Amino acid sequence: MATTVESLAAQSAPATLKNYINGQWAASTSNERLVVPNPATEAPLAYVPLSNAADVQAAVDAARAAAYEWGEMPPPERAGYLFKLREAMLDNREALAKLVTTENGKVLSDATGEVRRGIEVVDFACGAPTLLMGQNLDQVSRGIDSEMVRFPVGVVAGITPFNFPFMVPMWMLPLAIACGNSFILKPSERTPLSSQRIIEICEEAGIPAGVVGLVHGAVETVTGLITNPGVDAISFVGSERVARIVYETAAKSGKRVQALGGAKNHIIAMPDAVLDQSVPNIAESAFGNAGQRCLAGSVLTLVGEARERMLPRLLEHADTIKMGFGLDAGVSLGPVIRGEARERIHTLVDQGVAAGAKMLRDGRGTGPEKGYFVGPTLLEIAPTSPLAREEVFGPVLSILYAKDLDEALRLMAETNEYGNAASIYTASGSAAREFKRKATSGMLGVNVGVAAPMAFFPFSGRRKSFFGDLHATGRDGVEFYTTKKVITARWF
Repeated sequence: MATTVESLAAQSAPATLKNYINGQWAASTSNERLVVPNPATEAPLAYVPLSNAADVQAAVDAARAAAYEWGEMPPPERAGYLFKLREAMLDNREALAKLVTTENGKVLSDATGEVRRGIEVVDFACGAPTLLMGQNLDQVSRGIDSEMVRFPVGVVAGITPFNFPFMVPMWMLPLAIACGNSFILKPSERTPLSSQRIIEICEEAGIPAGVVGLVHGAVETVTGLITNPGVDAISFVGSERVARIVYETAAKSGKRVQALGGAKNHIIAMPDAVLDQSVPNIAESAFGNAGQRCLAGSVLTLVGEARERMLPRLLEHADTIKMGFGLDAGVSLGPVIRGEARERIHTLVDQGVAAGAKMLRDGRGTGPEKGYFVGPTLLEIAPTSPLAREEVFGPVLSILYAKDLDEALRLMAETNEYGNAASIYTASGSAAREFKRKATSGMLGVNVGVAAPMAFFPFSGRRKSFFGDLHATGRDGVEFYTTKKVITARWF
């Protein structure tokens, strides 16, 4: 039975999810499991097993057994499977969006956008025959030719977060298999249902046994994958702390690693910002997806007269945001993922206030009685505040003030050790150009609050937001999931 909102509702009791190994759905050999609730209602949706070393080894063995034949398949034939996968994803896109909303809490419009962006990676991966082309130089020396040829890495494991349960697995899986690798997915134990459906759709698309696998779990499962000698590469998205651990541990095990970590994204609003468009866009950046985006705006620096022009409008807009279950009409802000996430956000806000932050709008304790809700929260802070530096990962926007763009850029550089995203709102091409050259983040927006690259560009975080050399998606993704051989040939 397909994993959908309707099939979950039809169950008499929540079922325990299964792993997918060698083309078969198999119960974990572990007896440990966690409940997966709807974060907007707290109603249980399923149980997720905490797989153990034996489950991981079975998945790795199946992936290794499938890797050679899949890697030897001509790229146009592999692309054929990707086209089938794309069509199946498109056929299921509405159901997928509802599933994302139900297990993650984000509103349906955000979930619909997430599904669309995930499918865009399949679109990109369908170009495998072109993407995998090598290079050559005839007559590099007298009678000698050279060529560079791409080969699969082997077995790739993807470890993904709760906040984008469909899109982030799709950053990895389509490109990894298009490049000829077998792929094992370990989704967040908080949001495993979208990944379950992704693998079901892969199965429906006819992808051969062992080419894709799914292992549910938590710390033990992750540790098993990043240290297993049968895994050649690790793609990870999560917090900065865990990203660093994954990067260091997997690299010590001889694997290639891309580990995407946390963020503290700054927005600069200039006095000439166009308010009618800028205010709702900034609010969506800060409060959309309950602030649980690695590209969410977290600190807003108002430059000069922007303080008087923009701040009242932003507070008025925050008052119009309706909280609730994301499938209900009119709702524009869903819950955070769990009760402990809510308490963590409350604690960070308390610490900020204790350090001198001025509360402008307190969203704590607001929203429906059931569910893990935090309302839009705005505070004025000093550059020394912990709210200027620590990732909150909730619908909290901290306000700084600067006299000019130079000071705003200096505050961004001095308070922010991360380097995921930054944005500027301005009508000045000169200010936008200076921002582009001096901002310290890897993904920049000009009058765009969530500067997410399209699938054919790399997700180019920097500094403490990324550990590795090759980013996710785009040509970087192709480079990461392939190795190169350079052949120098002479014929007598």
